[in-house]
Amino acid sequence: MLKYDRVYNFSAGPSTLPVPVLEEVRDEMMNYRGSGMCVMEMSHRSKVFIKIAEEAEADLRELMSIPDNYKILFIQGGATLQFAMIPMNLMINGVADYIVTGNWSNKAYTEAKKFGKINLVASSKDKNFSYIPDVSDLPISEDADYVYICENETIHGTTYQKLPNTKGKTLVSDQSSMFLSKPVNVSDYGLIYGGVQKNVGPAGLAIVIIREDLIRTDLPETVPTYMRYDIHADNDSMYNTPNCWAIYVCGKVFKYLKNLGGLEAMNQINIEKAKPLYDFLDNSKMFKGTVVKEDRSLMNVPFVTESPELDAEVVAASKAAGFDNLKGHKSVGGLRASIYNAMPKEGVDALVEFLKDFEAKHG
Repeated sequence: MLKYDRVYNFSAGPSTLPVPVLEEVRDEMMNYRGSGMCVMEMSHRSKVFIKIAEEAEADLRELMSIPDNYKILFIQGGATLQFAMIPMNLMINGVADYIVTGNWSNKAYTEAKKFGKINLVASSKDKNFSYIPDVSDLPISEDADYVYICENETIHGTTYQKLPNTKGKTLVSDQSSMFLSKPVNVSDYGLIYGGVQKNVGPAGLAIVIIREDLIRTDLPETVPTYMRYDIHADNDSMYNTPNCWAIYVCGKVFKYLKNLGGLEAMNQINIEKAKPLYDFLDNSKMFKGTVVKEDRSLMNVPFVTESPELDAEVVAASKAAGFDNLKGHKSVGGLRASIYNAMPKEGVDALVEFLKDFEAKHG
């Protein structure tokens, strides 16, 4: 068991947060730095909260080395709202190309079809989304306004090792379950977004990083006000009351990552953390990973036994042993360990020992 009798929480989201961040939040809960109130209670227009939001944005810009010609937007609704906001805002020709590599890119693809001509230029559905297709020479549409990917599929556990060749078209990436897990070159993208409840903070907030030339002011009047990126950009993400609590906690996580050494250091930790679990799965006779080696995610590790019944036995035994949320997503079954930034390596090592012991007793 962890400090405070916490379990090792392998949830895909909302997921575990760094203990030092939770401790800071606890200490500031009743009276945030002499304000006399909790952040949950204060006005988003107050000087105190505006400073919180400004610091969070500045720290994120530094962490990711975000160029000056990109805006950072804190938008409610989580990642799912972006499935509609992206085509509503970015489609000028009414055409976009999508690569479907799992549940979340497929949902985005399905939603986008409500707003224009959406072309499926590559998919890994033929092998149950267990790999990333070859994206080096795609049939990119000449009139496509953007190319869309989900860079790390939370449910199926795949990740891009190399970005697609968009042939000059704007790349849009859902990075929800890999956000801040490693360095990225922001300039490779027109828009990056992520729901924060996986790697960064509480649910109910998406962070959108968008190149300024993509923020349109000539949108049709039918586009709802809240669904316009220009409205959020012009109002510094405070057009309405934002998710103040999530922004506050995310800001804490940004500082935590900076103190850790930044995203380069975090990436190295994640590589070392995932290795013992994948090594075990590669050598186990009972457990088997479901993703081809070259496309494995460092964040989400799906695996199976020989049967759903045995999978269920593993889940039950894991809970009794102090682990939680190892059950695979309802759409695919099996087992899944989400080992985000805040999961300590000790948690992964403990899981591996548990799985070894289970196999020894039930193999």
